[in-house]
Amino acid sequence: MKTNNSIRLTAPEISSLWTQYIFDTMSICFFRYALEHIEDYDIKLLYQSALKLSKMHVQKITKFMQGENYPIPHGFTEKEDVNINAPRLFQDPFYLHYLYVMTLQGMTGYSLSVSNSIRSDLRKYYITCMSETMKLFDLTMDTMLTKGLYTRPPIITPPDSIDFVKDQSFLTGWLGKRRPLNVMEIGDITFNMIKMHLHAGLKVGFGQVAQSKELRDHIKRGLGIANKHIEIFESVFDEEYLSSPISLQAMITNSITPPFSDKYMLYQIQLSTQLSISYYGSALSVNARRDLGAHYIRLTLELLQFAEDGGKLMIKNGWLEQPPTASDRNSLANDK
Repeated sequence: MKTNNSIRLTAPEISSLWTQYIFDTMSICFFRYALEHIEDYDIKLLYQSALKLSKMHVQKITKFMQGENYPIPHGFTEKEDVNINAPRLFQDPFYLHYLYVMTLQGMTGYSLSVSNSIRSDLRKYYITCMSETMKLFDLTMDTMLTKGLYTRPPIITPPDSIDFVKDQSFLTGWLGKRRPLNVMEIGDITFNMIKMHLHAGLKVGFGQVAQSKELRDHIKRGLGIANKHIEIFESVFDEEYLSSPISLQAMITNSITPPFSDKYMLYQIQLSTQLSISYYGSALSVNARRDLGAHYIRLTLELLQFAEDGGKLMIKNGWLEQPPTASDRNSLANDK
């Protein structure tokens, strides 16, 4: 079923399509379940739009991959991975925060996909995805502000004039008087706290409904890590009397009936962990205070170990779907 386009897709292009297919099938499961419980009209409209977009993406990606004779990923299915009739696990405000973070991550992912795409039809597709996601993010943000569910990041007093760094004290962190946080450092800490609060809330809910004890133990460990990271970030802000984002853990119900498969929940946790690692790395690259750099390095190492153990658990249960790989030339030669 080869397409008329004679230019083959590159490995990075296939990687973007494969990854997005997994993510969108995961999202479809979550959106379908959420729509069974959301009572707020405005939030329901947002989720209906999000579900429609994800379904369109899956159809488009399927055509791209069929045109290259690549097998379609298994991903997640409504039959295997979600029970839309399960009792409510999350309150409406949590669903709004979830969509906010997912659209943020989507915009980041589509931006990277555009930069990795060579073929014009794929570039146009991702630019369209980016535009759609930006509109959904804009509507989500407006809804959060209207309902008073968004904690605005700290505001600083404008300086009297521009300035330049004059000595090494700018880098001081552990020893000596610490300088105030700059706006880049405040922005990164705020963003990472918002994401970590969502991850903690998901782990509270998933920890209640996971069927495997081994997965429940893994989730419990992950919740402890998330709460520790939040506490460290909050302590940095408290030192300078800056406001922190709100916790989402009180927005989980008491249900113990699983709406999602254990495979699905572990993948969500793995995804959030891997994305946190990348965002910590981005924050570390622009950070200039030694104590913050040490925090990010230490916390990243902790997440890397947690992600590795999560990967082992996925492999053990046969849940880790392998992306397309290059041909093993040595094995081909030996077989011959």
